Amino acid sequence: MSSAAEIGRLLDLRAGDDPSARQILCIDGRAGTGKSTLAAELSAASGGITVVHTDDLLPGWGGLPRLPDLLAALVEPLAAGRPGSYPRYDWIAGRVAETVVVDPLPGLVIVEGVGAGCRSLRPWRTVLAWLETPTELRRTRALTRDGDTFAPYWDAWAEAELEYLRTDADRDAADLVLRT
Repeated sequence: MSSAAEIGRLLDLRAGDDPSARQILCIDGRAGTGKSTLAAELSAASGGITVVHTDDLLPGWGGLPRLPDLLAALVEPLAAGRPGSYPRYDWIAGRVAETVVVDPLPGLVIVEGVGAGCRSLRPWRTVLAWLETPTELRRTRALTRDGDTFAPYWDAWAEAELEYLRTDADRDAADLVLRT
């Protein structure tokens, strides 16, 4: 069974008898674990559900501590069936580009990326999937994907991830831990 199928099975169980239930699926893990790939697979398998990437919310390389508040402001209205929004950060320009509005229909939104499993989202999320990968493989994947853009920031980002893991990550509450 694929990772996307496992998560889909979890979503089916969590929705119970209410097919209209709002579901927030969070996929977290450190850089290079395959979160974006899994989210894309799950979205495609489910007919193109909305995927929100935490990279779009992060206000720059030092923005990880601000992410829980930005995510809560997005997810709380979505869980209540209302549109949510977030300021999309333009990494090239180094500033917020525009506000993105996310429609809660058809009832499932995937939030993926480092920080998606923060404790403050616990009241609204339906499922938390946590991805883990050995450090050297993560580094290879991330630098292959983002190349020279990410390379100068790898060490500082890894430290920010460790601080997040120590202070706000909700890994122990994950519904599913996948080793990728």
